[in-house]
Amino acid sequence: MIKIFKIIVVVTLLISSFFSIANDECSSCHSKEVSDWQQSHHAGAMAQATLDKVLGDFNNVTVEHFSQKAFFYTKGDDFLIDLTESKTKTTYKVSYVFGFTPLQQYLIEVEKGKYQVFPFAWDSRDAKEGGQRWYANYEAEDVKPNDRLHWLQPLQNWNGMCADCHSDNLKRNYDVEKDVFDTHFSNINVGCASCHADLSKDHKTNPLLKTNKVKPTNMSGWTITDNSNIATWQGAKRDNSFMETCYACHSLRSPLTDGFSSDKHFLDQFSPSFLEPNLYHADGQIKEEVYVFGSFKQSKMYEAGVNCLDCHDKHTMKIKSQTNGLCLQCHKSSEYDVPKHHRHKLASQGSQCVNCHMPTNRYMGVDDRRDHSFKIPRPDISIIYDTPNACTQCHDDKTNEWANTALESWHGKAPPLSNKEHAMLALRSANSVPLNIHLGLINDTSLSEIDRASAITYLANSGSAIDDAIISRWVNSPLPLIRLAIAKIGYMLPESERFKSYSKLLTDKFKAVRVAAAQNLSYQNNPSDKLSEAIVELAQSNKVNSWRGEGHINQSMLALNKRDVTSAIRYLKKGIDVDPYFDPNYVNLSDIYFRQGNKEKMQAVLDQGLAAIPNSAALNYANGMAKIRSNKKVEAIEYFKKSMELDPNNVQYAYLYYLALDNAGLTAKALDELKQNLKKYSNARQLMELVYSFEGKLREIGP
Repeated sequence: MIKIFKIIVVVTLLISSFFSIANDECSSCHSKEVSDWQQSHHAGAMAQATLDKVLGDFNNVTVEHFSQKAFFYTKGDDFLIDLTESKTKTTYKVSYVFGFTPLQQYLIEVEKGKYQVFPFAWDSRDAKEGGQRWYANYEAEDVKPNDRLHWLQPLQNWNGMCADCHSDNLKRNYDVEKDVFDTHFSNINVGCASCHADLSKDHKTNPLLKTNKVKPTNMSGWTITDNSNIATWQGAKRDNSFMETCYACHSLRSPLTDGFSSDKHFLDQFSPSFLEPNLYHADGQIKEEVYVFGSFKQSKMYEAGVNCLDCHDKHTMKIKSQTNGLCLQCHKSSEYDVPKHHRHKLASQGSQCVNCHMPTNRYMGVDDRRDHSFKIPRPDISIIYDTPNACTQCHDDKTNEWANTALESWHGKAPPLSNKEHAMLALRSANSVPLNIHLGLINDTSLSEIDRASAITYLANSGSAIDDAIISRWVNSPLPLIRLAIAKIGYMLPESERFKSYSKLLTDKFKAVRVAAAQNLSYQNNPSDKLSEAIVELAQSNKVNSWRGEGHINQSMLALNKRDVTSAIRYLKKGIDVDPYFDPNYVNLSDIYFRQGNKEKMQAVLDQGLAAIPNSAALNYANGMAKIRSNKKVEAIEYFKKSMELDPNNVQYAYLYYLALDNAGLTAKALDELKQNLKKYSNARQLMELVYSFEGKLREIGP
């Protein structure tokens, strides 16, 4: 087993009172706002572990989960935990609490200044809801020390993973060479400074500039006209730009800067994830823990001009009503808040708008979060594309067919999906469509910005060739997510095409676009000034993330593009030290050694990786390739087969397994297994071609 590398961390925590920023700088003039804020989740985002803040039961309680056993108790004013794992007991002191409802997590100082999230959390819900109990963060898994999700690994590190969204003005201050953090924040929780930039400015003597736009909290422009059942915005344009601050924490994103400020655009500080098939269902509903940005951006609400504060109070952050009154601000009650529409008894759960149009997914064990894409339940789509729908989520003993029949009896047959809609659903299911149809979706201005941008990123899975004639309109799009998407897949362009319109992205308005483009242009021997500047920004953004494996692999790719192999090797080795269960660093390092002709080092790195992560599909596949390169064809079969079993949806892994069987003289076995599994791979073209090839080969051999 690889010894877990422990980052030595020095953290300076500028802890003041729980409400320090609000009390000291804001409350004298804004007492109402501060009082409202104190009711919010923001106010309880993080706190010192004191008697009035710790919610968990530390009254000599023992909790066991697979190979872990935790004993919770107190000693004086300290909250202590004895954790036994790998037959070793260690005592930890709780330093801070994270959140308060529906769960509370606990931060442990495992080394001086290094804080990790403890693997058990407190379910703070009412006992009748199943709460008031300790539970494991990964309830269905026995997360061992040699797992990237283990609580002592970087993915569970407070300094890097959690801190910037739970405290004001946080700076990680990570020293890459020394593996040292010097983390600072100005306020322990999410206070005024997180949303109101630079509180040091004297806004009493320097009032905000006047604007012709309507304030975001003003809803007076929403009007239901005589011929409509839904309100539309009337009058001057609203200023919804404040949501850039909300996105900073309520999105799945990669940081480009160390900490963030609410007076800077989201895309100057973060690079967001798109609607990727592994994160979202085919119809755009949330699957993994993606927060709100990607959902809301694809919604009709967003397109109509709705903003966060139309539904959430600006300081308590609570929704303005727990009833349908929230939605009836803009939707005519006589049309929507009646059994004729929702087909359930009044005041029942089924009659609540949000339960049909904002169904929940459960994350972190107990946290039910609503989908903000505001979809209409479509069980007919669920039947074809295996998407969830609110009907069978509530009626979990029923089928999609049952739900579809019920909806048809109430509202008539759902409108048939257009070819365009089928194509988008196919793409979001990780399938390909003809290039002309794919491009048509990207260029369809009736679709949302994030839908179109996501469709651009899907080109990477299509195998289609693109050129400047195709992408020039995207490069020049006024929509930043469109430009970001093409910037990210610029590697698909032939090198000769990248210095046409694509190179304009190096001077884009937003850093996220510039650094993505720089990654795909950094191979130039004599970079222009604008490319050099963008490469500097790229390197800085990689450095921000170098406390975990991803930052180092990104730095190594930049180094390789600049033909600096020595630095690339150094970054990858460092990445393995910092994040030993992140497999891409092993795979890429072994590939460099292969290209250098050093098969001995190549194999040593793969052996090291497989010892650390034996169930890595990528490493087993890479080791299979290494065996082929060393002319050990029979040995390769074992590793290709395991990679295919570990990642059964990866067509490439299957392809190499069957090809390896053929190369070892086991063509009949390869053909038989391949035919049995073709449907599982949706009759992928490259696997079908293998079938034809093997059949032809066997015919030539004869009986």
